[in-house]
Amino acid sequence: MRLSGGVARGIPLAVPPGDRVRPATDGMRQAIFSSLATLVPGATCLDLFAGTGSYGLEALSRGAAKVVFVERNPKAIACLRRNLAAVERSLGTPLEAAGRAIVVAGDATTFTPPGDAPDLVFIDPPYELIPELAPALFARLAPLLTPKPDAVVVLEYPGELELAPDGWVLRKRLGHGARQPTAGFFRRPPPPVA
Repeated sequence: MRLSGGVARGIPLAVPPGDRVRPATDGMRQAIFSSLATLVPGATCLDLFAGTGSYGLEALSRGAAKVVFVERNPKAIACLRRNLAAVERSLGTPLEAAGRAIVVAGDATTFTPPGDAPDLVFIDPPYELIPELAPALFARLAPLLTPKPDAVVVLEYPGELELAPDGWVLRKRLGHGARQPTAGFFRRPPPPVA
């Protein structure tokens, strides 16, 4: 598994042993970031259920200004920190020391990000938890993203699952089909015109 684009393109990412962490595939990340294109440079990002940090690290490699990684699994956090150090070496800048990368050991369902609201939110939870987690996550994100009405939430989930969280619109979907990962791009609908 490697970063697929940006300054740190090709950097291999460490993955903890076992099957508790399911990192996003290179192809899925490349498709997502190709779709996001101009939204990434200069963006503030939130990577929930960060695992190895692949989404947030990809964003940093492609020019994001800041990424907050939230993960509670200690083995995944150790891999994330190794991956972050490799990206820092490639970029030639101390991302964590400069406040451009913040690693939080915590629960993605209750965490409140520090500072400005994010422009982009990446969510890649364990697939089996998504039907239960998704409504609460989207309900929690709505007030957090109020200052950023154009914020995009990218959720990776199984292709056979259909999601329609209250107060959100699925703007784009990459990948379909049973047992295939898919990524949904969600935004809040624009306010009604008076």
